[in-house]
Order: sequence, then structure tokens, then C-alpha cells
Amino acid sequence: MAPKKKSKRLRVRSAVAAESAAQSSRATSYDVALRAGVSQSAVSRCFQEGASISPKMRARVMRAAEELGYTPNAIARSLITRRSNLIAVIISNLTNLYYPEVLAELSALASAKGIRVLLFTLSAESEIDHVLEQIWQYRVDGAISAARLSSAQIETFAKNGVPLVLYNRYSRGSAASAVFCDQSDGARMLVDRLVRADHRRFGIIAGPRDSVVGQERVAASLQQLAHLGFRNVPVVAGEYDYESGVRGVHELASVAKRCPQAVICANDVMAIGAMDAARFDLGIGVPDKMSVVGFDGVGPASWSSYRLTTLRQPVQRMAEATLSLLLDRIANPSLPPERRVFSGTLVEGGSAKLGPA
Repeated sequence: MAPKKKSKRLRVRSAVAAESAAQSSRATSYDVALRAGVSQSAVSRCFQEGASISPKMRARVMRAAEELGYTPNAIARSLITRRSNLIAVIISNLTNLYYPEVLAELSALASAKGIRVLLFTLSAESEIDHVLEQIWQYRVDGAISAARLSSAQIETFAKNGVPLVLYNRYSRGSAASAVFCDQSDGARMLVDRLVRADHRRFGIIAGPRDSVVGQERVAASLQQLAHLGFRNVPVVAGEYDYESGVRGVHELASVAKRCPQAVICANDVMAIGAMDAARFDLGIGVPDKMSVVGFDGVGPASWSSYRLTTLRQPVQRMAEATLSLLLDRIANPSLPPERRVFSGTLVEGGSAKLGPA
């Protein structure tokens, strides 16, 4: 027991020293304690969310802190609690219009709990190894990845003692907590509705090769089309950007003797580009002559110029579930991995003719 007590005393002394060094001439928690006539631990509890302290004492401490111009030192507190109150969020730039909405939700939810988000962005999901080296340096309490991770990379989080939750994806090769939307179910729904509207010529604009989500959407669409008797459907490569959608429609028109009647895009941004290319470059009416559908439900998809038919993901609910899973595992690292699956909502816009549900 003695070594533990000594270790705790050393941490507290280090924290006090860090606070003094950081704030220099500024007021410290010790100054506030003297002014309020309370213990230094009482001052700490006042600035700790959820800590037990009487309203009378809190008012006295807060009044003293205001008079002295005191603000708590997060670095000093982390030395005592062994928590940085930082979580890493890994996002790929390829998801340009979709994940900023996700990040905003995660940041707002985390901030309400006194937690700050460190954002790590990738220009390609294959750059993850370099990013992981940076993450370990910040001693984050946990991490959320909206980028592709290999089984070996997932294992490094466990080795470094950093709980991990995967967002909008899951790992087949390793156990990791995950929150994701059922891409296959959504793709099958879109294909079924397009076929029931008597579309017979299809084309697909895929996402990047290292995007798990995009590849699942394409694979499920092709599988359902084959199940309904439509094989050898042309697929062209895309990069999730507007230019990919424009280029994709031109490529589909050139590889087939006749333009497709329905174009399935792996995300909304490419679908918007595809609509513009069809209407303004090729003179094809949307949806009169060509139906275009996408995935995600980004803001511009609802603009009156597009009114895109798309599969919208429940971003807020997925963000809440992701943060909940992560915080639970930060508090109790022994919890087993858990997966939560959500269903997307079909938004019937004006870009596609759909058959009955």
C-alpha cells in the first residue's frame, strides 16, 4: 500500500507544480482555496463535472474564482486523474460532404461531457499508419475511426490501451466495437425500387478502392441486380468527388451502346455530378430519360436544383451510439466489443423514377 500512496502523492505534487508553472502569475487552485476558505480538493470538485459538492460551497468557490480570475488547468488535472479528456477522431478527406456533419455531431456531444476532439484527417484511407503514430503521442483516452483499419492496426489500439469504436464500418477479421448503417440492405432497397419502375439498363459509379463503405454499396447493388436477372452491369471508378460523377456518366455512356436508364452512385456528391453531366453535357433529362440515385443524404442533395433520391443515414443517432460505446469502454476497459446496426431512410427526391415499395 505504501508505494501506491507515495505514487499518488507524487502525482498530486506534479499536478500542483504543473499548474503553478503553466499559470505563473495567474491565480491557482490553492489561491482560490485560501480565498474561499475551503480545501484544494473542494476547488477541484467544483470544476469537475458530476462531482459531489454542496450548492453553498460551490457558490463560495465560484465567487472566489471569479474574483481572482482563476480557470482550471486541464493539463494539471490530467496528471491526477490519468485522463487527458481527449478523444481522437480519424476521418478520410474522401468523404468530403458527409463526415463534416458527423464530426459536428460528435464534437457537440463530446463537448457537452467535457471532452475535446482531436481530428486526424487522411487524404487516403491507406495513410492510417502515419496517423496512428501521431495519435499515441497525444495520450488520448479513446478513438473513433471513420477510416479503414486492418486487423493489425486495430490490435495496436488495444496494445496502447486506447479503446476504439469504428464508425460506419466494421472489421471482419478482429473484434472491435462498431456502429454502422446496413449498406447492403439500403442498396437492395434502391435496386428493387428502380427495377419496379421498369428500368432495364443500369450503370454504377463506384467509390475509391480503399473505401469499405463504397465497395459494400457497389457489391450489394450488383448482387441484387444479378438476383433480378441483370448481369454484366458496367461499373466505373470514382473518387467520391463531383468530378468523378461527371466523368462517370460520360464513361458509362461510352462503354454501352445506349446510355443507362438508371445510374447508381456510391455517394451523393458523385450523384450530383452525374445529374449535371447528364442534363447539361449529354442533354439527357433527369429523371425522364435517366434516373440517378446516391447514398448518405448530404445537405446539397436536398437543394431544389437536385432533389436527389438517396439513402440517408441517421447521423445523430449513430454519433450518439458511437460516443456512448466509447465512453463506456474508457470507463471500463474490460467491456467486450459491441456492434450497433442502423437502417438508412430512403429519401424519394426528384432525380429518379421509383416503383412501389
